[in-house]
Parts: sequence; structure tokens; C-alpha cells
Amino acid sequence: MLTTATLPAEAGAAGATASAATPGAPASLRVRGSAHWVAEPAPAAVPLLRTRVRAVLAGWPVSAEVADVLLLAVSELAGNVVQHAAAGGRMRVGLAFDGGWLRLEVADQVVRPPRPPRLAEEVDPDAESGRGLLIVQLLAAEAGGELSFSAGEFGTTVRVFLPAS
Repeated sequence: MLTTATLPAEAGAAGATASAATPGAPASLRVRGSAHWVAEPAPAAVPLLRTRVRAVLAGWPVSAEVADVLLLAVSELAGNVVQHAAAGGRMRVGLAFDGGWLRLEVADQVVRPPRPPRLAEEVDPDAESGRGLLIVQLLAAEAGGELSFSAGEFGTTVRVFLPAS
């Protein structure tokens, strides 16, 4: 379940603020904000995280298409943590908006090398799993963004960067 002690305030704002430094810039370039959550890697956490991300996105000037990509990404990435993370660990989900760009991060405490998605030619069409990261990567690229991975002594992080519109 989500750890309530680490949740930001409810509602769409979740730390979003308008910057006065660029008053003539489009709204998507003036908005800055972030939200983060910590959860146990349990199946029940995935829809809760998706709901929280949806609420934050509703308060930001984000196109519906980009919001859909991020919602699919958080579902897939959090689902991967649930499936592959060690029991008793934690997952972190962060969402940030800055300069017209969105960043979604999903991290677990499992120390392992990042495993980029396999090329479409390598995916078994009859497999029941193994396509999620590839789908997220393709959708992010189609929206003008990218997917990246990092691993360190404290765990693995997958990031999705997307333009807001």
C-alpha cells in the first residue's frame, strides 16, 4: 500500500507553481512542480499510483495524449517493480514538470543492471509478458521523448521524459 507519511498534499497541484521569471512564456513553460510517492511493491499500489499521477496531471497544462502515455508508463513501470522487486522493499514514483517537459521516475531497491527493452524483432509474439518497456519506449519516442535507465548501489530507476504538448 502507499505510505501516507510520504505523500504530498492531495489534489492536482501537488507542488505545482507558476514561475514569475518568464511571464510572457506559454503556460507549459511557466509551470514547475513535482510530486512523489513511496509504496510497497504490491499489486494494490499500481492503481493507486496511477490515480495519484492522473490527479497531478489534471492540474498541469499537459495534452491528453501525453497524459495517456504517462499513465500507461506508470502502470507498466510500477507493475514491473511489483513483479520483479524483492518483498519488503519500497518503490518510489516521482513526477516533475519543468520548462515544458515532464519526467516520470519509478525506482525500486533492487540492485541490478538496467535491462533496456528488446527490439521488436526479438519479441515473441506469443509471449504473455515482456513487451511493456518496449511499448513505453515506443510511445515515449512517438511523443518526442525518451526512456532511460540507471542502476546504482541503492536500486534501479527508470525514467520517462516527455514534452508536455
